Amino acid sequence: MVAGSAVLLSGCHIYKKYETPQTSALTRAYAEARKAPADSAAFGNLLWENVFTDPVLVDLINRALTNNKDLRNAKLNVDIAHAQMKGARLSYLPSVALAPNGAGSSYAGSDISWTYQLPAQVSWEIDIFGKTLNRKRNAEAAYRMSEAYARATRSQIISAVAYNYYAIAAVNSQLELSRSTARSWGESVEVMKNLKLAGRVTEAAVVQSAAQYYSIQASITDLEVQLDQLNNTMSLLLNEMPQNWNITSTLDFKTPEIVRSAIPMAELASRPDVEAAEEALAVAYYATNSARAAFYPGLSITANGGFTNLLGSFVKNPGDWFYQLAGSLTMPLFARGQNIAGLEAAKAQQKQAMNNFEYALLNASAEVSDALTVYQKSAEKELLLIEQVQNLEKSVEYTQDLLQYSTGTYLEVLTAQQSLLGAQTSFISSRLSQARAFINLYQALGGGR
Repeated sequence: MVAGSAVLLSGCHIYKKYETPQTSALTRAYAEARKAPADSAAFGNLLWENVFTDPVLVDLINRALTNNKDLRNAKLNVDIAHAQMKGARLSYLPSVALAPNGAGSSYAGSDISWTYQLPAQVSWEIDIFGKTLNRKRNAEAAYRMSEAYARATRSQIISAVAYNYYAIAAVNSQLELSRSTARSWGESVEVMKNLKLAGRVTEAAVVQSAAQYYSIQASITDLEVQLDQLNNTMSLLLNEMPQNWNITSTLDFKTPEIVRSAIPMAELASRPDVEAAEEALAVAYYATNSARAAFYPGLSITANGGFTNLLGSFVKNPGDWFYQLAGSLTMPLFARGQNIAGLEAAKAQQKQAMNNFEYALLNASAEVSDALTVYQKSAEKELLLIEQVQNLEKSVEYTQDLLQYSTGTYLEVLTAQQSLLGAQTSFISSRLSQARAFINLYQALGGGR
C-alpha cells in the first residue's frame, strides 16, 4: 500500500509530454541546438549528389539506394511502426461488435420454439488517467525512431558505396603500379645478367635482383584477391550478383572546403542515429508513464442493444427492441506485485535509454573529431609523400647510372627501387585515407540522410 500511495502521488507525470532532458551540460547544449534552425550550407546538410560528383559513383549510389536489402528492411520497419501508430491513435474510438445468435427447443413432442437475438455491443474506455494517451505517444515516438533509423541506414549505405568505390580505385592503382614495377624489375634482372657476363657484378646480384622481382609478383596476387573481395562487397551493397566493377578512378576527387576549429552541437543534433537515440529515450519515458498509469482505475462504458424475441422468461413473436447501458470502474488493489515490478523495470529501462542517448552524443563528437583530424593530416602527409616519391625516382635513376659506370653497387639500386615502391604505395594509401576520412566526416555529420 505504501508503494501504491507513492505512485499515486507521482501521478502528475502520466500526462506530461516528453521533453529533452537537460540534466548535464551536454544535454543542455543538445536541447538548445535542436531549437536552432538548420544550416543548409553545413557540410552534413549538403545533398549527397553535391558531395560525390563522380558519374560512376553517382550511378552506383543510386542503384544501392534502390536495391539494397538493409535499406528496404529499414523502410519496412517504418511501415510497421506507422501501422502500429495508427492502431494506437484509433484506440480512442469505441469498439463495436455484432454477435447474432438463434436457438430452437422442443419439449414433449411440442413444436419447436425458436428464439433469436440480434445484439450489438459498443464498449468505450474513458481515458481519464492517460493510459491510452501514453500508448499513443509511445507509438508515435517509436515511429519517429524507425524513421531516424531508416535515415541512418540510408546514410550508411551511401557512405559504404563511396568507401568501397575508392577502395577499389586504390587497389586498381596499386595493381597498375605493381605491374609496372614488376616489368621494370624484370628488365633489371636482365641487366644484372648482362653485367655478370661482363664481370661487373657477381651471381649474388643476379639472384637478389630476381628475388626482388618475384617478391613484387607475389604481392600482385594478394592485390588481385583483395580486388575480388571488394568487387563482391560492392555487389552485395547493390544487391546484385557478384561481378567485376569497372572503376578506373585515380582518387583525384574534388571536395568542398572544410574548415572547422570546433564541433558545433547543431551538426551532431542533426545526425539520424542521435535522433533515434533520443526517440528511444522518449519511448522509454512513455513506457514509464504507462507503468505508472497501471496503478490507476479504468473506467469503461458499455452499451448493448438490438432486436430479440426473448424478453425475460417470455418468448414473444414478433420480437422487439432492447437496450442496456452500463458503466464499470476497475481499481487495481493487489496484482501480486506485477505493477510495482513493471514500474521499477520501466524506470531502469528509461535510465538505460538516457545512458545510450548521452553516449550517442559523445560518440558522434568523437567520430567527427577523428574524421576531421585524419582528413587534415592525410592532406599534409600527401604533400610530403609527393616530395619523397620525386626524390626517390631521382635516386633510382642515379644509382642505375652509377652501376652502369662502375661507381655504384647493385645493393644501392635494389634499395632505391624498394624505397620508391614503398613511397608510391604509401602515397596511394594516403589518398585512400583522405577519401575515407572525407566520407567518414560527411557521414559523422549526418550527411546523406
